[in-house]
Amino acid sequence: MNTPKRRSWAEPYKIKMVEPVKMTTRKDREKAISEAGYNTFLLRSGDVYIDLLTDSGTSAMSDRQWAGMMLGDEAYAGSRNYYNLEDAVRQFYGYKYLVPTHQGRAAEHLISKIMISDGDVIPGNMYFTTTRLHQELAGGTFADVIIDEAHDPENEHPFKGNVDLQKLEDLIKKHGPDRMPYVSIATAVNMAGGQPISLENLQQVRELTAEYDIPIIHDMTRVAENAYFIKKKEPGYADKSVAAIVRQICDLTDGATMSAKKDALVNIGGFLAVNDREVFEEARNLVVVYEGLHTYGGLAGRDMEAMALGIEESVQEDHIRARIGQVQYLGDKLIGWGIPVVRPIGSHGVFLDARKILPHLSQDQFPAQTLAAELYLDAGVRAMERGVVSAGRNTETGEHNYPDLELVRLTIPRRVYTQAHMDVVAESVAEVFANREKISGLNMIYEPKYLRFFQARFERAD
Repeated sequence: MNTPKRRSWAEPYKIKMVEPVKMTTRKDREKAISEAGYNTFLLRSGDVYIDLLTDSGTSAMSDRQWAGMMLGDEAYAGSRNYYNLEDAVRQFYGYKYLVPTHQGRAAEHLISKIMISDGDVIPGNMYFTTTRLHQELAGGTFADVIIDEAHDPENEHPFKGNVDLQKLEDLIKKHGPDRMPYVSIATAVNMAGGQPISLENLQQVRELTAEYDIPIIHDMTRVAENAYFIKKKEPGYADKSVAAIVRQICDLTDGATMSAKKDALVNIGGFLAVNDREVFEEARNLVVVYEGLHTYGGLAGRDMEAMALGIEESVQEDHIRARIGQVQYLGDKLIGWGIPVVRPIGSHGVFLDARKILPHLSQDQFPAQTLAAELYLDAGVRAMERGVVSAGRNTETGEHNYPDLELVRLTIPRRVYTQAHMDVVAESVAEVFANREKISGLNMIYEPKYLRFFQARFERAD
């Protein structure tokens, strides 16, 4: 008997509850996407077969988390679940002070309002939509200091989330450290395709910022996923646990914003965690204004309990290996079929290169938005645009920002879908790719003032 060279693996959990989904026809989907203005955000979830719009709040919680929900202390002040969450943050991440929020963007709002003044410049390893908007609303300007390789979908650099140290130092010298309230460092950089930052690079950033007394604020939404890539790709870390690497990352930063709806495996929740007592005191005051008392921050006690348990589960080796392994499975399949994707495959999704797939469409015809709509039409798969629509407009000129990366994100929720679902998605992408020359672009017919990708509407171009 010939044994296979590569053994199959299965998800490290078993299913004890199912949620039926609606199977739609092409005619159903044509009606639904037209009524949604060709924006997948505006589709009703009941009309979606496989939902890869986002991994934010869409994970399946564990039996331990659901059991924890029954232990919610719904006291207005001093909930025991807050203290359980505080203990988990200190144990696994090491930050001293915790301010819970209803989700990550509320934490971004708090830290921006507290630390940014008019005219400030905030360097970061590629923008994220809500992060940049909060920085701009506080009077600051985001400056991208990620390495150039991050803007090239075909480049195989293992750590495309790294900071270009020369870019960062040049920016500090140009504007002065007094105009830089902090450096914004994301782990598993979303807009680059879920690409990790190396510990070596983060240590170098820490050393540089320490010279100028500039804090580092960590967008730690997918820190465990980043830690897994360090374990697999960075020399010297193969024998370290994901939990230990997560703590090492956090120890190199001064504070963090967290959307717990990703790594921490909950459907709602987030927090701001800092080491500076003065920043904490100000955040604790402001959270009462915008979110709720400082011991619940817009969350129910049961939500905080589920989050505390999710933080612990997020760094378990079997979980994180299977989570990223499923993303890798889909990515490898598409690469094998010659479909252009961001390489190497990142942490939380596979990012299709819409400019390569639809080269006959200019960015003014919104190729990523178009491709996302076509995937839904083909098989009911809902994906997300990450291109010119997400990039928004230049605040000074009012013109579109034209990013180098024009992508469609196939975002994999945690513990939700099976490998069979990934096969269906891959076959749908292949079908659309085979018929790509017949696809026409879109015109934008409605544009909201902020974060237009959520609510903009489109129509078919002539």
